[in-house]
Amino acid sequence: MDMTLRISRSLLQWLVAEAGANKKEICGLLLRAPDGGIVVLPCANVHPMPATRFELDPAALLSAHRAARKGGDTVVGHYHSHPSGDAMPSLTDAAQATADGAIWLIVAGNGEARAWRAVGDGAVHGRFDPLTILTD
Repeated sequence: MDMTLRISRSLLQWLVAEAGANKKEICGLLLRAPDGGIVVLPCANVHPMPATRFELDPAALLSAHRAARKGGDTVVGHYHSHPSGDAMPSLTDAAQATADGAIWLIVAGNGEARAWRAVGDGAVHGRFDPLTILTD
C-alpha cells in the first residue's frame, strides 16, 4: 500500500490557511481526480460540538460517492483540523475510524499538516499509520 499522499503545495497551503482562520474544526473530503491528483471538497461540520469534534455532512459524503460511481472523482479520505491541538490523530479520531485504508489529513491550528491511513493494528492508537506528504 502506498505510504504517501501527493498533494499540490497550493492546495495544502489553502487547507492550512482555512484551518488557521477557524476556531471550529473544519472538514471535507479528499478526492482523487482522473488525472491522479488530489482535490478537496469542503463540507459542513455538522457535529453538535464543532469546536472539538467533526462530523462530515452526510449528504455531501453520499453525493460524492454517487458522483464517483458515475465516473467522477474517487473518495480516498477526508481532512479535518485540530484548532487547538496538534496534527496527530486523537483517541476520538481512532474511535471513529474504520480500518478501510482511508486517508486522514489532519491540519493543526499551528499550521502543521500530517497524513494518516486508517488501518487495523496501526502504529498510532492501534488505528493509524503515518503517510509521507509529498507536495508538487
